[in-house]
Amino acid sequence: MTVSKKEPLIALDKLCKTYDMGKAQQVMALVDVTLDVYPGEYIAIMGPSGSGKSTLMNMLGCLDTPSCGNYYFKGQDISEATEDELAHIRNIDIGFVFQTYNLLARSSALSNVELPLIYSGVSREERKQRAQEVLDSVGMGNRANHKPNELSGGERQRAAIARALINRPAIILADEPTGNLDSKTGAEILSIFDALNKNGNTIIVVTHDRDIANYTKRRILLHDGRVQSDEAIKNRRLAN
Repeated sequence: MTVSKKEPLIALDKLCKTYDMGKAQQVMALVDVTLDVYPGEYIAIMGPSGSGKSTLMNMLGCLDTPSCGNYYFKGQDISEATEDELAHIRNIDIGFVFQTYNLLARSSALSNVELPLIYSGVSREERKQRAQEVLDSVGMGNRANHKPNELSGGERQRAAIARALINRPAIILADEPTGNLDSKTGAEILSIFDALNKNGNTIIVVTHDRDIANYTKRRILLHDGRVQSDEAIKNRRLAN
């Protein structure tokens, strides 16, 4: 299903998430979160520890389901989706980039990148061709046959970004993508995100770092599970 630029890619309507802690105790991780995400946006989700940003990330990535309210992804009500449908959305429509890279230690960068295509039933020859192309696009073409322990932190994150891009997803979700990197390497990763967004990719970055958020175009601040502010970034930083 495609989405026009006038229709939200993601629509959250009074979304909430409650965790049962036992002994009649409940924790409200998200409370009445309402927001829209349109194709081509570049958004930072910020907030202190316990604000609900990780929970919101899991919701957006279809890794968890809401306790109340509605989450529409490309027009589909996620609360009514089956496990198979959710797995399909996670594999095809959402590209994940994690702080810890989540690469398979015994596999080459190429094998790590092509992994989502295996679940999609793509032929071996096409998998390798597409994986090489996307590694080339993030400056990792000459490191395709190296395993993660043979790569620097920045190279591992580039490989993780390539893996996130391999299925041409509708959205990229990045959780503290520069958290394990030095400032110079982190800036290089942000430069890749900036280029991807210029090419039309929708990107949501979860971060506690305001400097990182300032590279994006819109900042959503969470506090105690609620949206405290949602604003465009007027003086955004541009990656070199």
